[in-house]
Amino acid sequence: MSHAFQFSWLGVPIRLLHPMALLGVAGALVLLGLGVLDIWRRRALLSRLFVPEARERLAPGVSAGRTMARSALLSAGLMCLAIGMSQPQCGTHTELTKRTGIDVVVALDASRSMQAQDVRPSRLARAKLELSDLLDRLRGDRIGLVVFAADAFPQCPLTTDYAAAKLFLKAITYDSVPQQGTSLSSALLTSKELLDNGGGVSRGRAVILLTDGEDHEAGIEDAVDQLAQDNIRVFTVGIGSTSGEPIPLSDDHGRFAGYKRDKAGQTVMTRLNEEVLKEIAEKTGGRYFHSTAGDVGIPAVAEELERLDKAEFESRLSIAYAERFREFVAPGLLLILIGASLRRRRAIHEAAPNEASPNEASAAEAVAP
Repeated sequence: MSHAFQFSWLGVPIRLLHPMALLGVAGALVLLGLGVLDIWRRRALLSRLFVPEARERLAPGVSAGRTMARSALLSAGLMCLAIGMSQPQCGTHTELTKRTGIDVVVALDASRSMQAQDVRPSRLARAKLELSDLLDRLRGDRIGLVVFAADAFPQCPLTTDYAAAKLFLKAITYDSVPQQGTSLSSALLTSKELLDNGGGVSRGRAVILLTDGEDHEAGIEDAVDQLAQDNIRVFTVGIGSTSGEPIPLSDDHGRFAGYKRDKAGQTVMTRLNEEVLKEIAEKTGGRYFHSTAGDVGIPAVAEELERLDKAEFESRLSIAYAERFREFVAPGLLLILIGASLRRRRAIHEAAPNEASPNEASAAEAVAP
């Protein structure tokens, strides 16, 4: 749509959605010119080889008019098709546009445990890729973004601008939340606050919680109860393995610097806590999805969101253009069929079988238009 060409003719607004297709009109004109040039060349050669009396005797009924008509019809048909392919829109009318959808907040865990690489390239990096895919699947729903570790804060308010949401998502790193740890209660309560401040125009409200489930803070039960009372469904997505994975560390230059260790010098292992995620989903009427290879079940999550009740966000009058491509495509095809049905010339031997020698007939046929 960004390449559409708009203009006005006699006060009527006109728009071409694919103006580059009009290059086909120029191509059709070139073909017509070549056809006319070929007819002229053949007629000139025929005039030089035979006197008028011999030309009429050898090729009675042969005329440049039939060939010219054939070329003109084919060229006109191609021009009509080219104009139709530009998708012309002529004239406008107003129509009432209604937008419906649900409110969805994605709570993304950005704690250090999400650096684990049991999901490639890492838990957080893969989760961001899958969430970007979810944004591509949404149609009319408002989405917000919350990032959390030991604390949580809104990264992106509720919006239908999915391109902007992707920019906010891309900006999330392991340093997005200064205070490390994992607080699922803060993530859920901040998500609920974002939904509550969104205007309350949607009947369906949901939270998508992406995390490894490790919770180092209290209050998760109270947070889950508050969301359940407000009929906010939580779809939990567990990222990582239950067997455990060390947490890689990086130096100031981003190079690998070993694994995280506890005070006793032992390597810290991070494990997916499925039990708490299943409990959160069950109490709020949502579902739990387990990701072991980076596939966070986005298609399944999108299907669940589609089942939620959608409400009308807004109704507004918009200007719509009337499509006119059919008015050009149908005549174009008809002109091409008619032009293709015209024979280029009558056979010389059929026209004068007894009046010309084989050599004369062959020469006349070779140069006849």
